[in-house]
Amino acid sequence: MLPAQLTPESFAAYPREAKAVATQHLERLRQLPLAFVPLLLRELNVYDYKFPMERRDLDRQLQYLASLSDDQFRAALAPFTGLKLSADLEKLDWINNPAVFTEQLTAHLWTTHQIDTFRNGAIEYVNKANAAFPDEPLPARRLGIAIIGQGAKNNDYRLFRKLRREGTYFTAVRPGGALEAIVNVVGKRAEAHPAPYSHWYIDGGVSATGAGASVARVSYAALSPVRTALQGRMQKIYEASVFDPEAFRTTLAQIKPAEIGLDTERDPALSRYELSLLSEGSGTQVFSTTFVQWAVREALRRAQPITLLARFAPRQREKQMNELLVESRHKAEQDPQGSLVDADMGAYYHWLNQQRLPGAEQSSFLVWFEDHGEAVAIGPGLERGQVSDVVTTMADLLARLT
Repeated sequence: MLPAQLTPESFAAYPREAKAVATQHLERLRQLPLAFVPLLLRELNVYDYKFPMERRDLDRQLQYLASLSDDQFRAALAPFTGLKLSADLEKLDWINNPAVFTEQLTAHLWTTHQIDTFRNGAIEYVNKANAAFPDEPLPARRLGIAIIGQGAKNNDYRLFRKLRREGTYFTAVRPGGALEAIVNVVGKRAEAHPAPYSHWYIDGGVSATGAGASVARVSYAALSPVRTALQGRMQKIYEASVFDPEAFRTTLAQIKPAEIGLDTERDPALSRYELSLLSEGSGTQVFSTTFVQWAVREALRRAQPITLLARFAPRQREKQMNELLVESRHKAEQDPQGSLVDADMGAYYHWLNQQRLPGAEQSSFLVWFEDHGEAVAIGPGLERGQVSDVVTTMADLLARLT
């Protein structure tokens, strides 16, 4: 089937809102080249489960395509129209399985040396689509907070080496009441700017209390039953006589939330997000530090929150994956010191990903070594590459960042 043959009935299997959007833009969808339309449908197919910022971006993209004249439309899609596709790709059910089509398209473009043409065309297209709809001012300064080193008593590792040059390194932060002060700030920001999925708390262990009901919460500990169910499936695949990595990935991608115990009625968008963390991430099922790092990356990319608190917890010691899948069902040996090093790098990636979002020049960031006096604060008014030995409280430090 080719895009020109699309009808409203083509989207019968799509969720309600996705079906409505597809029907509304059907005329333009029919005009898109086969190398492009499944990529758009991959996002549209899960429209009902997307976060508000994701929906906004997809709506803008469709509006951009609709606004183009015929000549502008042909020019914008020319890099994709010129790609040579195989007959096998044309036979795929790219309407109902756009993710499978995308994977096979990528492989085809690599083997036929067309990937650079596709990539360059995609970059140009995205830049033009984004330029058509300038971002609105943020309701508040974006704030990222990373808490690292939970359970680490002693440390001889030089923390924050990549972040110190970006802000001020504080060496005498009073740890008493610091966690409570951080969680309270997240809750107060959520009350002051109550937009859905604008404020997040991601924890690699058990979440601390006090952030408030309007904060989107994701906890590695709370997802323990879900992870156990998923690990059981993964273990069976690992134990097969022949392990096929591609088939393994495809199997994980096809898992539905309810199949591993996720409650889709409570919060469909958040449940799908949690499923993607565990089914698409590498190591997120068994390493809490990897889980937090990946969860932060995806939350920033997809939800673009103005507040994101990430608290790292100790992970189990590294071993072979098949051993980890078995041991994760029992009490595994923890590695607080190794987890501290992991989390230190995770905090750096947190900051980098935050800087890719609108308003980066005015954003703030804090990383704190939990239960210790070391922290780095980055933001307007804080000197870069400086060290402060002045005794301060976490509340005072947060007041300078918000």
